[in-house]
Amino acid sequence: MQFSSLSEFIAMDGHGFYVWLSYGVSTALLLLLVLMSLAKKKNIITQIQQRQKREQKLKQAALKQQTQARQEVNS
Repeated sequence: MQFSSLSEFIAMDGHGFYVWLSYGVSTALLLLLVLMSLAKKKNIITQIQQRQKREQKLKQAALKQQTQARQEVNS
């Protein structure tokens, strides 16, 4: 299918509205998918960092308790 002008190309023999609308909706949905994926990735990374901090605090607390228990036994 050839078009003799840009306006004919945009009009698409009367179907231009539906064609360009479908392109627009598809592009918007793909963009939304990318943005939501990036936001979810950021959220997951934040959760992992928080979990690692909690685990580190728990390890430090356990080590401190072990050290105190050893000092009491040695006293």
